[in-house]
Amino acid sequence: MYPKKRNLDGVYFRVERDGKWENVCFTDLSSEEVEKITADKPVEWWKGLALALSDAIRDIGYVCDVERSDR
Repeated sequence: MYPKKRNLDGVYFRVERDGKWENVCFTDLSSEEVEKITADKPVEWWKGLALALSDAIRDIGYVCDVERSDR
């Protein structure tokens, strides 16, 4: 079973699911897909991913007017 596709982060990867190729956001990938995609990525790639994900989280916060609470 795959996570629900929400398309929140804008960092897409081409993955094969059920015999068909799809464009899937990083945060919508299964753990197995993440392992396969990231297995040999260099530090610079990880830095780029971290920056893209931080931008996406910030945008979600602005659009939804939410912030973290430490309750």
